[in-house]
Amino acid sequence: MIRETIITTLNPDGSVHIAPMGVHREGEDYVIAPFKPSATLDNLRRTGCAVINLTDDVRIFAGCLTGRRDWPTVPATVIAGQRLAQALSHIEVEVGRFDDDAERPRFYSQVKHRAMHAPFTGFNRAQAAVVEAAILTSRLDRLPAEKIDRELDYLRIAVDKTAGPNERQAWDWLMARIRDYRAGQAAGEGAA
Repeated sequence: MIRETIITTLNPDGSVHIAPMGVHREGEDYVIAPFKPSATLDNLRRTGCAVINLTDDVRIFAGCLTGRRDWPTVPATVIAGQRLAQALSHIEVEVGRFDDDAERPRFYSQVKHRAMHAPFTGFNRAQAAVVEAAILTSRLDRLPAEKIDRELDYLRIAVDKTAGPNERQAWDWLMARIRDYRAGQAAGEGAA
């Protein structure tokens, strides 16, 4: 099972890199598999540690894909790193094994610390829709536009019916990103 999380790692200058990423468990390990190239990949190789942040604020997922990466963080408890200040919970991990791959290397990571910070108050269909839309947005260059549009049409139903202000804001950021991407693609085709 893949859980959609926010991974925080440290950049070479000590700043925090925040990225949405699905992680899964294999035995006791958390497996983090970033695509090549990525800052998360580089940071994990260099530092060997990360924080897996669990949050229900979907603006962070959408924000990371739309240039809004300045989310408040606080120091991690055990590892040299930072966690999201508003995470419901977080898991600090250290890489034990690395399997390279041409597309998605895998970091097998062991838990060094975990903590709960706020209660989970329940599911909202719009939150799930925004996370799915964020995943689609992250793959604009790899998926056919028709597939993306078809899935967004379906996801929009949940947003229209159940979203609060945070979900609507996140959805709007993603829709603007998709429009901008497509406008850039169309402009590039016209220049050819």
